[in-house]
Amino acid sequence: MRSSDRGIGLYVHIPFCTAKCGYCDFNSYANHEHLIPSYTSALLNDASLWAGALRGRRIETIFFGGGTPTLNPVAESTRILDGLRRLFDVAPDAEVSIEANPGSITTEHLAGLRSAGFNRLSIGVQSFDDGELAQLDRIHTAEDAREGIRCARAAGFDNVSIDLIYGLPRQHLSSWQRTLGEAIALAPDHISAYALTVEEGTPLARDVARGRVPAPDGDAQAEHYEWTQDRLAAAGYDHYEISNWARPGHRCRHNLIYWQNREYLGLGAGAHSFLDGVRFSAVLLPQRYAELVAESAAVGAAGLDELCHIANREPIDEALSIADTLILGLRLCDGVDLEAFAQRYGRSVAELHGDLID
Repeated sequence: MRSSDRGIGLYVHIPFCTAKCGYCDFNSYANHEHLIPSYTSALLNDASLWAGALRGRRIETIFFGGGTPTLNPVAESTRILDGLRRLFDVAPDAEVSIEANPGSITTEHLAGLRSAGFNRLSIGVQSFDDGELAQLDRIHTAEDAREGIRCARAAGFDNVSIDLIYGLPRQHLSSWQRTLGEAIALAPDHISAYALTVEEGTPLARDVARGRVPAPDGDAQAEHYEWTQDRLAAAGYDHYEISNWARPGHRCRHNLIYWQNREYLGLGAGAHSFLDGVRFSAVLLPQRYAELVAESAAVGAAGLDELCHIANREPIDEALSIADTLILGLRLCDGVDLEAFAQRYGRSVAELHGDLID
């Protein structure tokens, strides 16, 4: 069975945010909300360019990431999702996720998204300590985060995930224990917990390089991680990927597509894709992306090589695909699916790497 014989994921990048956090290296832009209507049109034009190529392929998951997708008015998010359903074969039981920041959501807004067809909400909480939130340049407070989770439930979301960050400079284990304890008490269906990393080119990296703040302590992060594993297991969360825990039936199906090295299409500025043996990504700047999508549509672009807004293309041969499948699969606590591997590549892991298997 080839990867292309299975359903695929669809990622939609919304690059707008209220303020850029100091640790963030994502392709996101503050104070560009005036571009939202034209950017929405560009996303739908981009999707239409792929409709023919994906005919017969079922979309199993849709994920709106950012940036802060909930900065979009409900009408714009609905317009995008309705367009995707019109252009593609979206599974009736598709997981449809959208990321949110506590400072940009209300019950009314979330209820509108739920009515539009979004069925999974991922909230960027990061911490329940106001001092740590300020250290991370987050615009919300701990109470905003609590209220955001309550709003999600009131709006009808029964699949709610929260993101947390641990291992901040000078963060004591006791502070992380309080944050995780409060997270558990709020009963999200899924928790992602990430160690703070210093990414090149970010304000945090510059502050560390200039000695303004210490670098995160790797030993402390390891201690936090080990405690997290034990605490979440005791609370009934299944540890299924390095940084991800879920209640039964609530693993993130979209991210599993990435970790299983399956195919996905990314729409939007800087969005990455993996289709038909090629990894590719779009230009980064939202306005330039919209201009080049319009050019692609104007010339009737057919096929990846003719799309003006694609900035990078990397063909993946079988050897690299096998390596990617093994490396990504090892992020999962279940490991590599050996049967699916053999069906996909016509050879077993033992045949290829028996000398490395104990």
